[in-house]
Amino acid sequence: MNLSPLIDELIESFRCLPGVGPKSAQRMALQLLERNRPGAARLSQALDTALASVGHCAQCRTLTEEPLCRVCSSDKRDDSLCCVVETPGDVYAIEQAGSYRGLYFVLMGHLSPIDGIGPDELGLDALFSRVESGKVKELIIACNPTIEGDATAYYIADNLKGQDIIVSRIAHGIPVGGELEYVDGGTLSHALAGRKRLAGGAQGE
Repeated sequence: MNLSPLIDELIESFRCLPGVGPKSAQRMALQLLERNRPGAARLSQALDTALASVGHCAQCRTLTEEPLCRVCSSDKRDDSLCCVVETPGDVYAIEQAGSYRGLYFVLMGHLSPIDGIGPDELGLDALFSRVESGKVKELIIACNPTIEGDATAYYIADNLKGQDIIVSRIAHGIPVGGELEYVDGGTLSHALAGRKRLAGGAQGE
């Protein structure tokens, strides 16, 4: 039933968000219109401003309203470390963890020939040029543990063979506090493959 074209359009607009279905979109729209019009106005203003002002960092390609994002422009970051991630959301996740002090390079996706996404679309020439500049001593690949993420990681590592740089990849495996009997097979396989030696064996291997 079409009660209001304007409300219907607002509901449909919310559905562009990931994980938001028809019922959730309807609840959001009616909540703002019925109970929180100041919140709706703030949301509208913030969205308009962000769309007009936010672009990409000239160095790492994450989202920012400045020529260089605050991570890249900080003199407190270790510019010998560069973490390669797929999305700006990954940068937020790592920053919220609070333990990484290096810089980033955001691919804005992963290799996917079937979708027409190749090295050029991911800006890999810019990444390789950054490595060749000599500042980066370790490249940490933090692509998602998917088929496409694995392919992207292997492509980057393969193209950096022969460079005077450490190429590493973040470990994937058992979450802190997790119990083995409840962990899925794929995660368990990653954990076994990425195991670390604690003791034994010849020294210096």
